[in-house]
Amino acid sequence: MKNKLTIKNHQQESRQFKRRSIITLVTVLIFSGILVLRLAYLQIIDHQLYSTLSQQNLLYLMPIEPNRGLIYDRNGVLLAKNIPVFNLDIIPAKIKNMHNTISALKKILPISANDIKNFHRNLKRHRPYQEVPLKMKLSESEVAKFYVNAYRFPGVSVQSSLLRYYPEGKSMSNVIGYVGRINAQELNQIDHVNYSASNYIGKVGIERYYEKQLHGTVGVKEAEVNARGQIIRTIKQTLPVPGKDLYLTIDSRLQAFAEKALGKNSGAIVVIQPSTGEILALVTKPNYDPNLFVAGLSNAAYKKLLHAPQHPLFNRAIRGQFAAGSTIKPFVSAGGLSDTVITKNYRIYDPGWFRLPNTKHIYHDWKYGGHGWVDVSKAITVSCDTFFYNLAVKLGIKRLDNILLKFGFGQSTQIDMMEELPGLVPTPHWKRGANGHSWYTGDTILTAIGQGYLLATPLQLAQATAILAERGARYQPHLLLKTRDGKGVITEMPSIEKAPVILSSPKIWDTVIHAMQRVVNSPMGTAEGYGRHPGYTVAAKTGTAQVFGKERDEERSRMNIPKRLRNNHLFISFAPVKKPKIAIAVVVEHASFADNIARKVTDFYFKERKLKKQNNPPP
Repeated sequence: MKNKLTIKNHQQESRQFKRRSIITLVTVLIFSGILVLRLAYLQIIDHQLYSTLSQQNLLYLMPIEPNRGLIYDRNGVLLAKNIPVFNLDIIPAKIKNMHNTISALKKILPISANDIKNFHRNLKRHRPYQEVPLKMKLSESEVAKFYVNAYRFPGVSVQSSLLRYYPEGKSMSNVIGYVGRINAQELNQIDHVNYSASNYIGKVGIERYYEKQLHGTVGVKEAEVNARGQIIRTIKQTLPVPGKDLYLTIDSRLQAFAEKALGKNSGAIVVIQPSTGEILALVTKPNYDPNLFVAGLSNAAYKKLLHAPQHPLFNRAIRGQFAAGSTIKPFVSAGGLSDTVITKNYRIYDPGWFRLPNTKHIYHDWKYGGHGWVDVSKAITVSCDTFFYNLAVKLGIKRLDNILLKFGFGQSTQIDMMEELPGLVPTPHWKRGANGHSWYTGDTILTAIGQGYLLATPLQLAQATAILAERGARYQPHLLLKTRDGKGVITEMPSIEKAPVILSSPKIWDTVIHAMQRVVNSPMGTAEGYGRHPGYTVAAKTGTAQVFGKERDEERSRMNIPKRLRNNHLFISFAPVKKPKIAIAVVVEHASFADNIARKVTDFYFKERKLKKQNNPPP
């Protein structure tokens, strides 16, 4: 078969070549144009953005921790300070094998499992070239041991830092609280920038409530780093703003004395200045050493404290909800007189018991045989239960609750501590919701003598006593007296006046207060042992709250009842009667002599006050 000859069409091929060349040229021009436009956009329009990003690749911002503010009492006594300590720090980016490094460090230093746990938790909050503490508060010998072996541990160093310390220890623990390591929950709530250099945060008490003021503002060090992220030099530095110093209303000497006065008893003491609401002492026992929490407690040590039989971590002064007992009677009396349910001259005969009409249940007075004829003044003085049983029925629960609420029971005092509990002023609606039962007149009767469902904190009792002392004027209890910033500027905290308690006649205050004076200076007063000549006038009321059983005190004293089931004893007072300087509430769990404790604390207060006047005479 013969091959066919193909004759080329040069003209057609030439046109095809030109067409392809033009398409290729146009394509190249289009892509070149896009590239030029993109370069122009990046170089001109987005120049500032990429210039900043380039600089950030070169610069490294290191946060600087601010000094935490100090805490003082009202007289300038230091209650919380920062002490220099040595810590063992690790830079994670410089460690090839973290497990092996820590294991080797454990052979020369006592590093606990809790230290390691805290270290790994903090690793998540720090950048690779930030120092992360492994062990806090190294002793001098431990520092020396590390320095001898330092050449073996590149990336590990001993650094100095400031650690919180509480000089007063246990006596101020329930007021100041403590700081501790930031946990996972707190990590989700804090400002990550401001806490980028901080490992600690206030946990309870003043440290927690005023965390924002105490913490300060983080500083920044801008450093130049190389391609490996290592710091070459510091370019500029913005110093941190230290936290504010706080001055509290607390008198630390009075606080320490009140704690000592409680002895080995569990309980609480609150001392308040009636005319301002300033808390002078806020004591709870047993208590704990807050310094244990700063460096970090092991889980075993914390659980031991948490489950200790006497509950040292429980702040009884603001969280202890106790039956108020007979300390409630002056306020109930004021309500009965104000609502004209009774008058100053109203009397009943007390045979030692009370029974509602058409019922069989008998409510006993605390005294066998009763107190005979009793008016409101004598009822307060001798603490006649039978009188208040009658008054409760006349008032009814609605009016009874109303007067108690006016004096601040059953609600937060709004003190500057987050842990406060509100107590309870019971109502028929509350009871129906709490246990599904109806309200009975018997419930009202028990409420009027501070038993039944009624609960009050020692702080509420002190506040109510202060209102009584001021004849209705009411001030919010508070612990902050003033602040001082880093420049030395002092800001005073004004007292907050609340809505007053207004009774139908001002003379009612005189009636109730005079009866309370007789509690301590009359032979038949329930606090006659307080002393008739303390050197100042005082108005007071005793209280006994049953914890278990219905026996009278005389019967219980003859019974072998475990201490934890014995009555609580309470005492409220204010002094002097005219222009009162202090109001006090004492609660002693499962023991008596609350009045003796209150007497000692009040005596100490006036003795100290007299000494201050002598040492600082007016100009």
